[in-house]
Amino acid sequence: MTALAVLAAETPNLVQSVDWLAIAPVVITAAVGLAVLVADLFVPEHRKGVLGWVSVAGLAAATAALLPLRAGDRTTFCLTGDPAACSYTADHFALVVQFLVLAGALITALLSVTAVRDARMPAGEYWFLLLSSAAGAALLPASRDLATLIVALEVASLPAFALVGMRRGDRLSSEAALKFFLSSVTATAVSLMGVSFVYAATGSLHLSQVADRLEDVPGQLDTLAMAGVALTLVGFAFKTAAVPFHFWVPDTYVGAPLPIAGYLSVIGKAVGFTGLILVTVIAFPAYSDIWGPALAVLAALTMTLGNAAALRQSADRPNSAVRLLAWSSVGQAGYLLVPIAAAAYSGRDQIGSTVAYALMYAAVNLGAFAVAALVARTKPLQRISDYRGLYAERPLAALSLAFFLLCLAGLPPGLIGLFAKVTVFRSAVDAGLGWLAVVMAVNVVLALYYYLRWTALLFRASEAAETPAESPAAAPARAPWPVTAAIVITAVTAVALSGAPQLVLRFASGSLFPQ
Repeated sequence: MTALAVLAAETPNLVQSVDWLAIAPVVITAAVGLAVLVADLFVPEHRKGVLGWVSVAGLAAATAALLPLRAGDRTTFCLTGDPAACSYTADHFALVVQFLVLAGALITALLSVTAVRDARMPAGEYWFLLLSSAAGAALLPASRDLATLIVALEVASLPAFALVGMRRGDRLSSEAALKFFLSSVTATAVSLMGVSFVYAATGSLHLSQVADRLEDVPGQLDTLAMAGVALTLVGFAFKTAAVPFHFWVPDTYVGAPLPIAGYLSVIGKAVGFTGLILVTVIAFPAYSDIWGPALAVLAALTMTLGNAAALRQSADRPNSAVRLLAWSSVGQAGYLLVPIAAAAYSGRDQIGSTVAYALMYAAVNLGAFAVAALVARTKPLQRISDYRGLYAERPLAALSLAFFLLCLAGLPPGLIGLFAKVTVFRSAVDAGLGWLAVVMAVNVVLALYYYLRWTALLFRASEAAETPAESPAAAPARAPWPVTAAIVITAVTAVALSGAPQLVLRFASGSLFPQ
């Protein structure tokens, strides 16, 4: 007995306590997804709509579960030998991104309630896939080891492939899902190879330990470590739609149901940028001389190509509205890359600018897709020209879309868009990247053309109004209230942020990571 007592005293405790409060937002989302999938087996066909409202309630509960964590000081799944090396950290950075993800998924769910019913998509599968993807996206910002990062990335991505192809029998949808799947799987395979190289060079997967060991890599392993760093970044660069990993974006957005296109444009990007921030700023600061210049060049190419392609969209081409939003999101991704590249030169405090810009972008871009979903109910070709005279038909929707577009352009009264662009511009200047600041300024001016052209179209007289009609036009059909709620929530958020930009821009003034 004495020998057993001594052995027990000397053996480290391998049984860990789980901080359930810290992981509650992820667990609630995943649990509701499983509950919806099981309930789908028993709910009669004419009652399937209740599954959507259960999903909305679950996402609302998961978002509310972030409130007790606002101190940002909780960790769990830590190494027994090194309590500072944890796999899950609910710090301020993780909480802000989790709020963006879960709130964005909630808006997507509101838009999806009517879309699932009207398109007769399988309700149980749809809501399970959406909640599963949201759970993975919420897990990723709190992940602090490379294995958990990759798992979270795939949990967020794999359901998205199926969601894009959810419209069965639609050729565009199937083609978009296949293209999205093949390109994403290739990028993930490259990232996994990079992670294996990093592990071989450092002997650890925890980001904090990787950062320490990369500071003193043996000479014979330096090339292996550099290759691992470069390859690991590929998968996350793909998710951000950075050039040259952007080619899947326009076709995928066009083929996907509109709520899912909006989801990918915001939550999909949040996943990519979060992973990119974690691996560069926390895990690979020792190789900032490699990823810093590379991300700066990617930022310049991404914003330039995205805006150039958006300029070429014809107003009368089918799906031109969605394609313009798709190419606009590519251009916006270039702006989001700027502070990450700047962090290689002037420290991790620059990351706050990306977070501030991402919060602004999430609200207004989801709002733009919400209005597009409303217009597509009566004009399914989704052409930019279909928005001509929208103010006369639906004044509140037109005013909301105009405000969203002005925010994306960075023009008053969309002050939050202007201030967010200024913070990103300043991060490039502070880092000594004057050339990148000039490229960004040129691209902001280029983007004004297509944003203002679309905005002006909303207030022009429609062709029906210009042509004398024999009988008065019928009033537009009443908008479904979930779609109206999504537009109102995003519009109120954008207006509130423009009136009080400090609510978001305070993230740009300091570090979100503990030093």
